[in-house]
Amino acid sequence: MKKFLFSLMCVLASSSAQAQVSFGNASKFNNGWLFTLQDDSTFLHPTLDDSKWQRRQLPHDWSIEGQLSPSLASCTGYLPGGIGWYRKHFTLTADQMKDASKALKYIYFEGVYNRSEVYLNGHLLGKRPNGYASFLYEMTPYLKEGENVLAVRVDHSRYADSRWYTGSGIYRDVWMVEAPTVHLAQWGTSYKATKITDNSAAVEVSVQIDNAEQKGEASLSVMAVLLDADGKVVAKKKASPRGGQVGMTLNISRPHRWSLDTPYLYTLKTTLSKNGEEIDGNETKVGLRTLQFTPDHGFALNGKNIKVKGVCLHHDAGVLGAVVPEQVWERRLLKLKEIGVNAIRCAHNPQSPVLYDLCDRLGLMVMDEASDEWEFPKRKWVEGWNKGKPSYDGTFDFFEEWIDRDVADMVRRDRNHPSIILWSIGNEVDYPNDPYSHPVLDGGNAAINQPMFGGYDPKRPHAERIGKIAKRLSAIVRSIDTSRPVTGALAGVVMSNQTEYPDAVDVVGYNYTENRYDEDHKTYPKRVIYGSENGVGYDAWCAVRDKDFIFGQFIWTGTDYLGESGSWPSRGLNTGLLDFGSFAKPRGHFRASLWCEQPVCYAGTYAIGGRRGRNGGNNRGGNYPVSAEALDTWNYSEGQQVRVVCYTNSPKARLELNGKPVGEVKAKDPQNGIVYWDLPFEAGTLTAIGVSEDGKDEARYAIHTNLRPCSIRARFDNTNARGEEPTVADGTAFAVNHLLIEVVDDNGNVVRMADNNITCRVNGPAQLLGLEGSDNTDMGNYRDNQQRVHNGRLLAYLRNQSHTGTVSITLSSPLLEECTITYEVK
Repeated sequence: MKKFLFSLMCVLASSSAQAQVSFGNASKFNNGWLFTLQDDSTFLHPTLDDSKWQRRQLPHDWSIEGQLSPSLASCTGYLPGGIGWYRKHFTLTADQMKDASKALKYIYFEGVYNRSEVYLNGHLLGKRPNGYASFLYEMTPYLKEGENVLAVRVDHSRYADSRWYTGSGIYRDVWMVEAPTVHLAQWGTSYKATKITDNSAAVEVSVQIDNAEQKGEASLSVMAVLLDADGKVVAKKKASPRGGQVGMTLNISRPHRWSLDTPYLYTLKTTLSKNGEEIDGNETKVGLRTLQFTPDHGFALNGKNIKVKGVCLHHDAGVLGAVVPEQVWERRLLKLKEIGVNAIRCAHNPQSPVLYDLCDRLGLMVMDEASDEWEFPKRKWVEGWNKGKPSYDGTFDFFEEWIDRDVADMVRRDRNHPSIILWSIGNEVDYPNDPYSHPVLDGGNAAINQPMFGGYDPKRPHAERIGKIAKRLSAIVRSIDTSRPVTGALAGVVMSNQTEYPDAVDVVGYNYTENRYDEDHKTYPKRVIYGSENGVGYDAWCAVRDKDFIFGQFIWTGTDYLGESGSWPSRGLNTGLLDFGSFAKPRGHFRASLWCEQPVCYAGTYAIGGRRGRNGGNNRGGNYPVSAEALDTWNYSEGQQVRVVCYTNSPKARLELNGKPVGEVKAKDPQNGIVYWDLPFEAGTLTAIGVSEDGKDEARYAIHTNLRPCSIRARFDNTNARGEEPTVADGTAFAVNHLLIEVVDDNGNVVRMADNNITCRVNGPAQLLGLEGSDNTDMGNYRDNQQRVHNGRLLAYLRNQSHTGTVSITLSSPLLEECTITYEVK
């Protein structure tokens, strides 16, 4: 039997970049940048007059500032790219330059999209074409006393280079790092637990050292100290390096394990000393857990079999584009946890470091992914998804030169996160005839669930190349980390089965190919199989729920996202369980009924036929489907026939209309997992109630007949990891605040059908970043102070400024009573 057992002691990066780069003293370098969306070779020169350039605080995404236009590519959400330059002036004193002879200075970029070039005082520090890679350059040789100038060229002129929205610019944080000439290496600290039991854990610690002096190793020592959550020392050890490396084992008594319910984190302090004096160090969070993957019994975390209930996530946040603050990520992840999600797939690239930090802290598993494209380009749709003539721009042109380093850097940067359970070397690189082909595609093979673009095409690259590349990339991952399995998300598993690809990885992901599970499990009994990308259909979940050997699925997608759009107007793909504002859609509530452990209930409705009398039963002969997309509205014509659906994890449900029972207590339909009733409309309050097997009410959801829109209501929706909402007065609790804006009637009920245009005026030390309406077809300006509500609500993103004072937000709309809300930035 093919069996993988992985045990790991992992590290979580702190809120500073120190844990990311693993050495030195890091400080954010985001303020005081200048920007221009044009290109000129003179922009790298330090003496350039840039006084008329735009001032920008990083992170920055210039694409989201652009105008949505039908003349642009649908794959990018009809937003532009281009070439832009950033410049930053900073000064070093004579004393600082004197210190520079004993210390080194680096610049660290978490992510620049894409094809970046970084210059310091006219000297090229380096180039990095991958827009999702984090990278670091040493600045020391080119620094000078007085003014210094950093210049960054970002070339996103081939803007339709991805199948989804990427953003453009320096869209993640930038850090200045200062370190002694002898220091801990970048991403050079790693951990692996050789055994974890209830009584003890033995953890191997490995530390690499960069020694610019290339001498004096005998005078160096490394101390590793592990603290529990209360700050108590639980293990420590000291060792001297040999050949620039240190290995040591920490023994822990009665260890706390990292799990989904109790994501316990230790703190590891690592210090480097020279002649007994501390010269460098870092501090990280640590999680202990075991992973086990088997062909017949799926996945076990800490020895307990669980189903992975995952979602795929791109890196944008609607109106905010690719610049997603920590507070926005945290709220989104918590909203996903509320509907039963326990895992995230990074689709399809390494994400911002803060995402992994949050997953570590919140108790979410992660599938980290390297890329969506290998040596040849995929189709990029520019007139709508799978419509018209595609483009073939992409990242393939730098694949051969950079992919080994890109994959290695992903693993080295992220390997210390306990949340990460899988390394993915690629997504749908085996998409049939996009670009690879194989004779097995002839004959219209019905087992391939993705569009095939015809049968076997000998002019296309042969699929056997996929297996060779997969073996190469898998080997790179394993050379750095063997504590987790390597995987890949296969789109054309029938074709890939003819190659070395499935055997090159440890765990094989199937995209939308549930019909292959049983057959391939029988044909390849040593293969570990799961759903790496799946639709929201009930049958797709049943294929996981009812098969021990399938350990989970990743739904496409967790939230709506920009790009991969349909024909204009469409700014993104609205397949999410949550909308652009991270509010649960009906399909999100339905997913909760399948995935949640705590009792949940939701009621939605839709018309199914003509008008009928109060006692009328079925509709006029129509066989209407039972929908998992029903909105929670209760506004119809009197007597109109309506289908009421209930999504609940209770075994049964009942219905009340204006406090009186209506219909019968029903069990869920085994074909679709939904309880439903057909009844004539009567105004008032409709309540669905989940009922246990012994008849007890477990959860309820009420919807109301709306009156006309009357007023605007607003409240903060700053849900945090503690499951509470900070008081509005605590303005510094969130650098970015989420203000929920709703249109309500005289009874205080949200009017779901409202589409009022809201004006938002902000006074005081806060900036309005944008108004998210979550309407995929609204192609207006989301970054001004006016926006139409969608489904009766709107989300405002507000960023606190550095100075203190009172923030006042006034919300108004014609014919509606306005609303004012205030809070203090302290």
